[in-house]
Amino acid sequence: MTPAAPTGDIPADMVFGVRIARLDVAGAAEAIAGRAPEAPFAYVVTPNAQHVVRLHRGDAPFRVAYDAAWLRLCDSQIMRLLVRLLFGRHLPSAPGSDLTAHLFAHLIGPDDPITVIGGNDELVRRLRARFGLTRLALHEPPMGFSADPVEVERCVRFVLDHPARYVFLAVGAPQSECLALAIRDSGRATGVGLCVGSSLLFVTGMVERAPPLFRRLALEWLFRLALNPRGHARRVFVDSMPLIGIALSSWWADRLGRGRPKTALRP
Repeated sequence: MTPAAPTGDIPADMVFGVRIARLDVAGAAEAIAGRAPEAPFAYVVTPNAQHVVRLHRGDAPFRVAYDAAWLRLCDSQIMRLLVRLLFGRHLPSAPGSDLTAHLFAHLIGPDDPITVIGGNDELVRRLRARFGLTRLALHEPPMGFSADPVEVERCVRFVLDHPARYVFLAVGAPQSECLALAIRDSGRATGVGLCVGSSLLFVTGMVERAPPLFRRLALEWLFRLALNPRGHARRVFVDSMPLIGIALSSWWADRLGRGRPKTALRP
């Protein structure tokens, strides 16, 4: 495996144009929990097929937010499968949902301050009931908030007014990542922002997650598609499927040589 420039002291590799930390769930959780509570705000993103395709299509604000992340963790079994099949390399897995579950199970205590952007009263009720959280603060921005600078500023202000070691940004991509960048750029926030999609819905049981077998076989997308074919079809076939072409292009470029090692993982 060819190393890329590290993220701090954490080794990372360039995978299909995204620098990904070589950390599994336990390693990522340890790195997150190991940051000093008073350290300046930093955030974690979890690249999946949809994110990589979006980046390759030239979403400039999303790219800026991604490049500014402290950690980028692989959230795609499909990406791992393509890297293994095309390049014979191992890519550590750290899905956002597994990371969230691990943090709550092993590292987040009932009295730890937790701030959540996104969700609703039912999510608050379930989080408190399941984990005994006593210092949970949640802000629910309106739909489409990311297009309104005033609403974005309200989210940033809420995080500043409710300092927490763990800040869950549960408003979906690319809103979560761009909001995380705005929080960091305020220069006044602390803690770690976690752009981990629907993970809080999974960990509270509000949404059913694919069984472990589906996840191991890189078929979580099929499970979600079967549960909600109308709502998930575009994400699978339009927003994510082009990853295969991106991977094949990377493989072909390496086959041609161009002075690079024959691997998808390169500096």
